[in-house]
Amino acid sequence: MLQRRHLLGLTAATIGGLAAPSLVRAQPAWPNRSIRLVAQFPPGGLVDTVARLMAPMMAQALGQSVVVENRAGAGGIIGTDVVAKAPADGYTLLVSHASVHVFSTATRPVLPFDPINDFTHMMHLVEAPNIILVRADSPYQTLEQLLTAARTRPVRFGSSGIGSAPHLLGAMLSSEAQAPNLDHIPYAGSAPAMQDLLARNIESMVDPITTNVQQMRDGSLKALAVSTPQRLTAFPNVPTFAELGFPKLTSAQWLGLSAPKGLPAPIAERLTAMMPGILARPELAARFVDLQTMPRNPPPAGDAFVSIMRREITEWTAVARQFNIVVG
Repeated sequence: MLQRRHLLGLTAATIGGLAAPSLVRAQPAWPNRSIRLVAQFPPGGLVDTVARLMAPMMAQALGQSVVVENRAGAGGIIGTDVVAKAPADGYTLLVSHASVHVFSTATRPVLPFDPINDFTHMMHLVEAPNIILVRADSPYQTLEQLLTAARTRPVRFGSSGIGSAPHLLGAMLSSEAQAPNLDHIPYAGSAPAMQDLLARNIESMVDPITTNVQQMRDGSLKALAVSTPQRLTAFPNVPTFAELGFPKLTSAQWLGLSAPKGLPAPIAERLTAMMPGILARPELAARFVDLQTMPRNPPPAGDAFVSIMRREITEWTAVARQFNIVVG
């Protein structure tokens, strides 16, 4: 009996001491399966385009497939909320978007997530200027012609949704230009708005430049103004809003890489460390130039990225209140 008790005690001590690690399963290295990269807007828009450019290069760097998953709805809120409530295990990532984290925050009294604290925000990826577009055969060949018309009769501009960046920019333009009949027509994303522009159901559209570059080059669309501080080298004939008398419309829409809050530091650090190299890869950099949607140099990461977000939330909340733009 004493011998048996001795053996039981030895076994317990061994399990609690030196031998214990052999009974604990080591956590598998990350990543050991595919990763989903959530795009919270429909296919064909800014987020989807950039996500599908980056996904294969992220997969190559990580050694696992990266699958783009479109979870559109409610101006990007549905897909963003999916990520906010996902496990913080590195297998669900988000192409975060100013349209949600800044503009929805500025225009919606309630969101199902905290845009800052419910996420691990790793890096500011790229930013796209906004443009106001018309069809090439539009009677409005300059911004002043469009605004002159909108001072006396309805002229419609489409956007990717109520409370979106294009909506707020259009509202600012209407106010600054004293063109009260520049009427906002919201859509569930940029693609359906473009369809209506081409079908002549609306006269104009405010949108990020990204997915419109090719049609601007082939002459089917005409940009009347761009929201950059200076004219774009690729489109030197397109004036800036600032030079046309509307400096408040100088802005850009950014995309970032984010994950649910509580992402383990080693995973966040690995993703943050690898992204600048991916953004700088010649083939991807060339596509960003093609799309006129470029990264900053260097791309803001971590706290610097969050600081941009906080500042823009403050700025655009003031704009939303000025024009009484409230969603929901």
